[in-house]
Amino acid sequence: MTSGAQPLVFDGHNDVLLQLSRTGGVAGAEVFQTGREGHIDIPRATAGGFGGGFFAVFAPSPGNKATRHAEMAKPSYDVPLPAPIPQPQALAEAMRQVAILNRLETLGALKICRTAAEIRACLDAGTIAAILHVEGAEAIDPDFHVLDVLYRAGLRSIGPVWSRPTIFGHGVPFRYPSSPDTGPGLTDHGLRLVERCNEMGILIDLSHLNEAGFWDVARASNAPLVATHSNAHAICPHSRNLSDNQLRAIADSDGMVGLNFAVAFLRDDGRMIDDVPLGQMLRHIDHLLGILGEDRVGLGSDFDGATVPKELDSAAGLPKLRRAMAEHQYGEALIEKLCHGNWLRVLEKTWGA
Repeated sequence: MTSGAQPLVFDGHNDVLLQLSRTGGVAGAEVFQTGREGHIDIPRATAGGFGGGFFAVFAPSPGNKATRHAEMAKPSYDVPLPAPIPQPQALAEAMRQVAILNRLETLGALKICRTAAEIRACLDAGTIAAILHVEGAEAIDPDFHVLDVLYRAGLRSIGPVWSRPTIFGHGVPFRYPSSPDTGPGLTDHGLRLVERCNEMGILIDLSHLNEAGFWDVARASNAPLVATHSNAHAICPHSRNLSDNQLRAIADSDGMVGLNFAVAFLRDDGRMIDDVPLGQMLRHIDHLLGILGEDRVGLGSDFDGATVPKELDSAAGLPKLRRAMAEHQYGEALIEKLCHGNWLRVLEKTWGA
C-alpha cells in the first residue's frame, strides 16, 4: 500500500463529485481521468500517492462561495447560514452526483467500495478506492426510503448536516472565534437516523454537527464516533473544530478524526488565507495524537471543497506532507497509520467487514 517508498493516502473527505456536477456532469466525467482544474484527478492522484477516500455527495446552497471566503479572511466573522434545501431539490442533486460516481467506476477511474477488504484490495492494486458519502442529509426522507436505495448503490457514510439545518439536526456556523456549542442538537428524526445507520452499518460523520448534536450521537450510537474532516479547537477556536472533551469521547468510543486541510480551521487566527506552513498541520496532528492516540488520527483533506495550504495545492502535493511528518520524527509505522491504516481500522470496526 505504498506509492514509491511512501504509504498511499486514504482520505476522509473530498468534494470532487460536486465540482464535476458543476462542470459537465456525467457527460464530462472523463476529465477526472485526463486532468481537470481542482485538487484531485488521476494524474494528481498518481503523482501524490492518493489512494482514495470518502467521495461526498453534497447539495450546494445558492449564493457566492467566494463572498463567504472573503468574509472568512477577516480577523473575526459570523457568516449567516444558508436556508434549508427542500428534499426534492437535494435528491435531484444527489442522484446527479451518484450517477457521476457510477460513471467514474464504469470508466475504470475508481471502484466504489463497500467493505474495508475492498479498500485494501484497491490500495494494493493501485485503483482509487471510493466510499460513497452523503454530506448533509437533505436528500434523505423521514421514512428512509432514499437511505435504503442509496445503501444499495454503495452508501456507507453519512453526515446528518452540513452546517445549515436539516430535518435531522443542526450544524455549526462559519464563526470565528466560537465554541462549537451553537444551538440545539438532533431532532427526533435525527435520533431515528442514528439508530437506522447503526442497524445498517453506515458510518455517522460528526463533522459539521454542533456540539449538542455531537453529544446526542455519542449517547445514541453504538458505533465508533468519527469526524471525517475536523481539527483541534484548542489550536484554532473555530466552531467547526472539536473541543478536547469531544476528542476524549471519540477516543473512548475507539473512533477517529481526519485532519481537515481547510486553512480557516488550521490557522490559530481562523482566517481563510492559504499561507499556512505544514508545521501548523503537524501541530493539530500532535494535539489529536495526544488525546486520541496513534490509532485514531488520519487525514480528511476537504480537497475540491476548501482552500488548502498553498504548499499542498492538490493531491499531487501530498508527498510534501509525508516528508514533513518524517522530518517531525513520526516513524514509518505511525505515518502509515495516519495515511490510511487508521481509516481501514475504524471502517472495518464500523462496517463489520
